[in-house]
Amino acid sequence: MSESIEHTGSWYAATVREQTAYPVLTGEQRCDVAIVGGGFTGVSAALRLSELGYSVGLVESARIGWGASGRNGGQLIDHFLNVDFIRRKLGDKAGELAAAMNIDCRNILVDNIERYHIECDLRFGFMDLASKPKDVAYLKRQLREKQQNGYPHRLEWVEEADLPQHIGSKKYLAALVNYGNGHLQPLDLCIGEARAAAGLGARLFERSRATRIVHGDNPAVETERGVLRAKKVILAGNAYLGRTEPRISGRVIPAGTYMIATEPLTEALAQELLPTNTACCDQRIGLDYFRLSPDRRMLFGALCNYSGRRPRNITATIRQRMENVFPQLTGIGVDYEWGGDIAISIIRVPQIGRASENVLYAQGYSGHGVAPTHLAGHILAETIEGNEERFNVFAKLRHWRLPGGKWFANPALAVGMGYYRLKDWF
Repeated sequence: MSESIEHTGSWYAATVREQTAYPVLTGEQRCDVAIVGGGFTGVSAALRLSELGYSVGLVESARIGWGASGRNGGQLIDHFLNVDFIRRKLGDKAGELAAAMNIDCRNILVDNIERYHIECDLRFGFMDLASKPKDVAYLKRQLREKQQNGYPHRLEWVEEADLPQHIGSKKYLAALVNYGNGHLQPLDLCIGEARAAAGLGARLFERSRATRIVHGDNPAVETERGVLRAKKVILAGNAYLGRTEPRISGRVIPAGTYMIATEPLTEALAQELLPTNTACCDQRIGLDYFRLSPDRRMLFGALCNYSGRRPRNITATIRQRMENVFPQLTGIGVDYEWGGDIAISIIRVPQIGRASENVLYAQGYSGHGVAPTHLAGHILAETIEGNEERFNVFAKLRHWRLPGGKWFANPALAVGMGYYRLKDWF
């Protein structure tokens, strides 16, 4: 591994409420289900399976929440599936299931927080921002569709004249505020859910990198110092699985996303920038996303690098975008910068399927994984239980595999995203 097994130097890692210290897997152990990956997908699956009475073993190459689950924007957003796309591809029944899953993904996460008393700074309120007239039209369509389909949470349309009540920026034309979605401290959430799974009997192992997946009637996960033998295996490494399992590598493309955390702002400045303390994002392909932390820092991120190359200076790259949105932050101190990879699925639908009869996987959340990963964990658990209805919505979709691995896929993605960014610009 090129990076430390300890958490990256993020504001999340600096403020996390609990440090993990799970053992290294050594020797041979047996369980009903072996899971590879200690992020939201793997931990959610481990928690749900433990609730259902299965014996679970989970291996993580670094620390719980080390990857994207502990580095992301912390934005809790439902409606990750394009229901019309699913309906066109798979029919009305699949479309109905997709619509229900769009709501369920958020509820699973909130239920976990409440049931297991996880302190993770959950706050409701999420704002989609319109930068262009086409964005206004798009968000108005979203509002109408949700209202017509009985969306269960409060929605508020904000015209340009009323935007100062919600955001201290002149960059936007309108906004749609969703009071069912919101923001949280993702690393605290992942570690809290892992603790809940361990409390139900799940065996968690850190610093235990999976080196080989054994398929067949008696599948297993081999690590550098041990082996987990199981009846079923779940692969939940997402962008960090690499080529551990060649049968599913190359179906997602790693893309870098980066964040900064400013120095603490004055109460007056924080109130000016985000008076209602919502999480925010715009509608561009290479979007900006931002929110305030509980200690009044601006947490600002951008999906800024599809080429596979990391920016030389994260702060300089993100600061320019932050100051474009909030000129009031020009020259403000930045205390933390960090980044990491997410996994892009070409059709922007998570990939949930089988690598073989007894080896399941989930990956490719394309930057919207905080809530969908929790749904994926539940879908994998219910599939092991024998209910494949929701699993099949994903498993039946065709996903493109780009040839040449990341050496071709990342440059191709960068070119494609560059085209869409030019469209955004003009």
